[in-house]
Amino acid sequence: MNDDINELKRLSNEKKPIAQDPSPSSGFVQTETLIIGQGISGTFLSYYLQKSGVSFIIIDESKPNTASKAAAGIINPVTGRRIVKTWMIDELLPFALNAYEEIGNHLNINCITQKNIVDFFATPQMRNAFINRYKEDKQYLNNPSDENNWLNNFHYDFGYGEIEPCYLVDVFLLINAFRKKMLAENLLIDERFDINELAINENKITYKNISANKIIFCDGIESYNNPYFKNLPFAPNKGEALIIEIENFTAKNIFKKGINLVPLKDNLFWVGSSYEWNFENDQPTESFRKMTEMILKEWIKSDFKIHDHIASVRPATLERRPFVGFHPLQKNVGIFNGMGTKGCSLAPYFANQFAQNIINNSLIIPEVDINRFAKALSKN
Repeated sequence: MNDDINELKRLSNEKKPIAQDPSPSSGFVQTETLIIGQGISGTFLSYYLQKSGVSFIIIDESKPNTASKAAAGIINPVTGRRIVKTWMIDELLPFALNAYEEIGNHLNINCITQKNIVDFFATPQMRNAFINRYKEDKQYLNNPSDENNWLNNFHYDFGYGEIEPCYLVDVFLLINAFRKKMLAENLLIDERFDINELAINENKITYKNISANKIIFCDGIESYNNPYFKNLPFAPNKGEALIIEIENFTAKNIFKKGINLVPLKDNLFWVGSSYEWNFENDQPTESFRKMTEMILKEWIKSDFKIHDHIASVRPATLERRPFVGFHPLQKNVGIFNGMGTKGCSLAPYFANQFAQNIINNSLIIPEVDINRFAKALSKN
């Protein structure tokens, strides 16, 4: 993880090329779409636009503590204490698997692997909830043949259930590889976007020396203060995680007992995450570190060492549904945001849907279309 962060810093210090071919007469760079942000949302939207031949320029400042880069990358088909299927998962899961394999082949990387969840029951009530759900619907759930399988590694009193298939996305690898490709193709400018430099006319967007037909904000929590979208019901929350090394323990599963223990590489694991609705800043806190360290000592039987402590603010929404589409008044100003904790499953599917909307005016499903907030967005 430290090597990954150092690589991000190195990229941010490289000379940033100007995207596209500037016009010698005007000094302007002309493109169809200006995309702000290159997290998981901006990456997939750019990818699908490029596949369809739509020109774009990405503006994104390299920062190590964005929500995408700090995420574990888990795609889990069930959620909550009642073990219910997540929204649209039967459509999202196969689409996401194909999308990550496809973009991985495009970038010559492997960014998704199946890693099922071993869900340790913290209480008898949680065990009963799992068993009852399993009786009602076995899809994505499995009862282990031997509940003593993990006693050499973990303390647990009430058994466990298994969730499958689950997938783990290497979000940092994906974003970094796509960023390198965009820089090499002169399609990404590494700088902080300054909305004061943006001019919007009925048929044209201008930003510094860039002229575009439309602009789309994929900039995560930054859109919370965007004057065009500040009336959307964002519900930002902060998450923290530890990167730890567990002595003599490698695993092919994700483990869960209140918190997630996610295998990264070698003996390294991502541990988290918290969900804080009231927070002062986006920095790691000592309270989270101490609490998580205490939980780990009670749960894991092996010694462990903390390597890193990360934090970020997620662009979640009150409805827990993404924001996709163009402003009802400013028809060339769009947003692709609000993925929250489900970004790895939501972003590919709705990036493709948004790209098709841009290309052939196909419909965006009402549950995510920002026109559901047309009245609020039409206010000053």
